[in-house]
Amino acid sequence: MTVDNGAHPPLRIAGRDVARSLTASIDDLASAVAARLADEMPIYRALPQREIEAIAFRCIELFTTLLAERRPARDSELAEPRNTAARRAEEGVPLEAVLHAYHIGVEMATASLSGGARPEDIDDVLVVNAMVLDFLRRLSIAVSSAYFDERQIMESQKNSGRRSLMSALVAGEDLDAVVTRTGLRLAPKYLVLSLAIGENDDERRLGVNGTVAARRKLRRLQGELDRITGEPALTVIDSSGGLALVPCPSSAPDWEQLRAVVDRLERALGAQLHAAGAVAQPADVPAAVEQTTDILALVTRSNRAPGLYRLVDVLLDYQLSRPSAAQRELAALLGPLGGKPELMQTLEAYIASGLNRRATAASLAVHANTVDYRMRRVLELTGLNPTDPADLPYIGAALVALRSVG
Repeated sequence: MTVDNGAHPPLRIAGRDVARSLTASIDDLASAVAARLADEMPIYRALPQREIEAIAFRCIELFTTLLAERRPARDSELAEPRNTAARRAEEGVPLEAVLHAYHIGVEMATASLSGGARPEDIDDVLVVNAMVLDFLRRLSIAVSSAYFDERQIMESQKNSGRRSLMSALVAGEDLDAVVTRTGLRLAPKYLVLSLAIGENDDERRLGVNGTVAARRKLRRLQGELDRITGEPALTVIDSSGGLALVPCPSSAPDWEQLRAVVDRLERALGAQLHAAGAVAQPADVPAAVEQTTDILALVTRSNRAPGLYRLVDVLLDYQLSRPSAAQRELAALLGPLGGKPELMQTLEAYIASGLNRRATAASLAVHANTVDYRMRRVLELTGLNPTDPADLPYIGAALVALRSVG
């Protein structure tokens, strides 16, 4: 639409100059718009009605000017709707409510102009309708852009505060200073989760953008973590895993429910998920992070099934994996198997199967006699008999120690 001041007579509908008619009714119309908004959208009842009336007045006033000059709105003339949209974003008013409010205002203004339109008014009615659509388009773009810009700023500030809080918790820094600076509050306790995530089908599929697939996976993960207690989780996570601190109430969590949550998480991600968890008060988070990191490394190195693990689930292995004078000596018991990966693989599979030679053979895709032969070779080389109950504790401890000293 082009500016053409003075080139056309005033737009008229039902014998009325539409711009003058709108100017004459602008006060009553602005009040009616504010009343309808409060009636139809409860969130607008909580906002100052005088402010809403003033915004409606200036919006209708701008449209009146555009009708009189038969031109589109300039960007500079939409500064106030943009500023208002930013305030609504800050107040938490949904964008759909903001846009709906402007549509109601323009709709009511347009209805007041078109009443009593006659067949001979068709040309001017079409021009007015075209100007209405153009005004709404420009207004919606300006309002949406300003709203999202403000939300992005707010989210960036919030995320920055969360990152600062998480860093302080993990590092054992002065938490009071961070809380004062960010305005965030400390939870009574945190569920500390160290996570290892496998690839899902989207990431493996040829022709799929791996970055997009990974981001989609992370959004699902963050959403599920936030739902554990209804509080946003503090996270440092990429597509392969990371660390999450989930705010908890003072009572102890139900670990069976948490196991179910981790199982649900795995299904939502479409990928294997190993998690190591512990609950700690804010001051004890650094120690809990160290512990869950060690537990996660232990369960992934030993090829345990996906799921949630606590210290109580891996007590013996955890203790044997701690550095000590005995650890290297235990690992050395299996030293003769170095350079013989087929023997080590078969021994681990045999222990994991509960000493079931047929299950071991099936997992390795070999004959059961091959398993027997390899177990005899283990005995010959190490002096430890995998079929002798007396030797099994030493073999199990040696496997854990060997994985730990790597």
